[in-house]
Amino acid sequence: MAAAGERAREVLTPQGLAAWQERDVAARPRPTLDQLRDGGRFEVKEVRVPRAGGGGEVTLVSARPAGVREALPLLYYLHGGGMVTGNAWSVLPRLLRAWALPLGLAVVSVEYRLAPRTRFPGAVEDCYAALVWAAGHAGVLGVDARRVVIGGKSAGGGLAAALALLARDRGAAAPVGQLLLSPMLDDRGDTFSSHQMAGHDTWDRTSNATAWRALLGSRYGAADVSPYAAAARATDLSRLPAAYVDVGSAETLRDEAVAYANAIWRAGGEAELHVWPGACHGFDTLAPHAVITQDAHDARTRWLRRILQR
Repeated sequence: MAAAGERAREVLTPQGLAAWQERDVAARPRPTLDQLRDGGRFEVKEVRVPRAGGGGEVTLVSARPAGVREALPLLYYLHGGGMVTGNAWSVLPRLLRAWALPLGLAVVSVEYRLAPRTRFPGAVEDCYAALVWAAGHAGVLGVDARRVVIGGKSAGGGLAAALALLARDRGAAAPVGQLLLSPMLDDRGDTFSSHQMAGHDTWDRTSNATAWRALLGSRYGAADVSPYAAAARATDLSRLPAAYVDVGSAETLRDEAVAYANAIWRAGGEAELHVWPGACHGFDTLAPHAVITQDAHDARTRWLRRILQR
């Protein structure tokens, strides 16, 4: 826990980005497929999906409770890591324990390309290509294509919001819900909470700006950044899947998350918003046994159950 706390207080800068990424590989080891199978409780496999235009493949890690033959609802999950770190394997143990068994659902975790090696739109296009493949190969995965929730945390939450917009606009693979946990939505970084939490939050405005600069490259700071990069840039939030948005009150990203839920409501859409009092970015990872973490988990689980049982 001490190591996690030390890392949480570290500020990400452009000069330190390469070293940050190297340390993340060591600090966040990938569990093996056998470890993810957890003694036979889960069926786990890796699937490689072609990218659009013949540009290589996207790796998916597909997991489901073992011994279940019927088609399951699917949580299509995009890992966090500020667009610059993280991997599809390390998030799965927690997701499988929290939701796969209790709710009877399958999970697909996406290994999208990271910035700055791959700039926008690489990551979101990886996520889109794999979502379309998953919907078209539901039988292979043993999932119900009519009950797909896309979700993610931090950078993954921002990607999930952008993916919902992209899927709507391209008319393909319509999910029924979007689970947006402390999502990175706005590259402009000029909300009140962004300034209020400068130097205080575990992910502050300096780290946030560094991550957005890594993703956008020369487009960082432009007036016309695509909503498929930063969902807060979208001017039309109609016809989106039901959204669950949660964020801590002591987060840099608080105000952009609240504004996004409000914009969905104003567009006539459905959103459930939770702002957890006193919580910083990544509070549930840093304090997994805290009462507020349990409350957040329970609220997310209730929403998932309602959406998937419609």
